[in-house]
Amino acid sequence: MKPEIIQLPKITDPRGNLTFIEGLNHIPFDIKRVYWIYDVPGGEIRGGHAFKEQDEFIVAISGSFDVVVNDGEKEERFHLNRSYMGLHVPPGKWRFMDNFSTNSLALVLASTCFDENDYIRSYEDFKSKDIRSLLSTVKVVKGLNENNTDIKASGSTVNDCKVIELAKNHRDKGNITVVENRNEVSFDINRVYYLYDVPGGEERGGHAHKELYQLIIAAGGSFDVELNDGKNKRTVTLNRPYQGLYVVPGIWRELKNFSSGSTCLVLASAHYQENDYIRDSVDFLNFKQIEV
Repeated sequence: MKPEIIQLPKITDPRGNLTFIEGLNHIPFDIKRVYWIYDVPGGEIRGGHAFKEQDEFIVAISGSFDVVVNDGEKEERFHLNRSYMGLHVPPGKWRFMDNFSTNSLALVLASTCFDENDYIRSYEDFKSKDIRSLLSTVKVVKGLNENNTDIKASGSTVNDCKVIELAKNHRDKGNITVVENRNEVSFDINRVYYLYDVPGGEERGGHAHKELYQLIIAAGGSFDVELNDGKNKRTVTLNRPYQGLYVVPGIWRELKNFSSGSTCLVLASAHYQENDYIRDSVDFLNFKQIEV
């Protein structure tokens, strides 16, 4: 397989644009790990390794940078500067990232959980190995993962939602925060979406889900998430790219007070299903078995 630029859906809205990525739909693999790179000083270089098994999909959610991919014989340079365009890097390719613009934000979706043995960190070793023989051992597993849901949506409360402190892996060349399936979150990540180009002070959301679990992150800037279980309300301010708000099913949420240039990143437990949404407040109270 060759590296390939993939165009993603872009849902335009005067309140801010939205792009989403579903495993085995927009990208050719299940999502096992998601990480984002931020606070990268201008002119720095990230990466410089290859994977034996892991596929990657790389997006410049904000700002821009280049991804340089080498197959051992030739090198290609890809410039990423659109939130709705991403680069699929298959296994067995040496890659690094450079030319980061100020305040750039790189999102990476990976097909495997972290495994140091999957990395090739020396270019000399990479050049000397038979990449085809390495890839012959790869097991391709397709199909959506089952999610364990232990909270009944009709009885969930705002207290079932919690702020999770994620690891901030500090590097002089930029920080990284990682979320893996069934590790930092209790579900498998089947969809990732993000809001961007949000005008300052705008509001988004205004719905609930019957079954969907989510982790909401302010990957850039800040905003408030107002949670409502039909009886109680709770407001959480998100303003750190290494904090996530875990939201269970059956909670009405509204996103408010966006700072200028903010980016809302959401990791979700299932592909998009319109029948999982509750978009009317009266329907929501009926779902929660609360008298209107």
